[in-house]
Amino acid sequence: MRLTRRALLGAAAGSAAAAAAAAAAAVVADRRGASGGSGSLFADCGPDGSAPNVATGVLASGKFRSVARAGRTVGWTVAYPPGRAGTGLPVCLVLHGRGADHAAAFQQLQMHKYLADAVRRGVPPFALASIDGGAAYWHPRVNGDDPQAMLLQEFLPLLARRGLLTNRFGLIGWSMGGYGALLLAERLGAIRVAGVAAASPALWTSAGATAPGAFDSPADFAANDVFQGRARLTGVPLRVDCGDSDPFAGATRSFVRGLPPGWSGGFEAGCHTVGYWRRICPAQLAFVGRHLHDRATG
Repeated sequence: MRLTRRALLGAAAGSAAAAAAAAAAAVVADRRGASGGSGSLFADCGPDGSAPNVATGVLASGKFRSVARAGRTVGWTVAYPPGRAGTGLPVCLVLHGRGADHAAAFQQLQMHKYLADAVRRGVPPFALASIDGGAAYWHPRVNGDDPQAMLLQEFLPLLARRGLLTNRFGLIGWSMGGYGALLLAERLGAIRVAGVAAASPALWTSAGATAPGAFDSPADFAANDVFQGRARLTGVPLRVDCGDSDPFAGATRSFVRGLPPGWSGGFEAGCHTVGYWRRICPAQLAFVGRHLHDRATG
């Protein structure tokens, strides 16, 4: 069948609309159950970030059957900086938000473009690695789904086989993934985590305030409460960013008030949106890249 130019344009528009709808759905899913911040249509979201127009490096993708995630097939992607698709690079794990998957970091947030631009501007080169974590909030669940174990027992060994340096690694996550990055950093500490950057982390101050499905029970919330584990972040380079109008802003402010001294980031005009996460992406990548290099050479 011969495709006309009009048909091709229509298909492209449909794909763009579908991607935008997926991004919006992911944001809504992440915000469900949040408290604090403004939900108003007149919230000050600030300017959207715009991905740089730069040549990017290799994007390598694959899938495997995850034992840790109860037999689910999971997809993954590794983004390399331009000209550095070989071995010997440190790596930063990218934890996606609720309703998203491993591809969202690159299709929606365009993190491979920000990575290429960061390295072009002098940030030491490193790779970004994203994987499907489902909607389990990056911790073990009673149904046998354990995305945190998948990261440690399956994904990091896969990345090591590809020649990436995994003894120490970075963590970046947004919304549900921001929570997951903080939780994993608390579990492992400075021995394994070279630096962590959390964007709009999905945090709640009590079990009764959480989003439906985020935790199995109040006991599950207590066992994975990042507020109680803040002291374990001592020595871990930490950046936390959140928009003033984000529904998680109130809980995030409470969280950072109890952090060990030395954390960076902060609050500015912004909402729980892809546009905000793109805007802070350059600063977060520069932060993690610098600390990955310090740990690799120190």
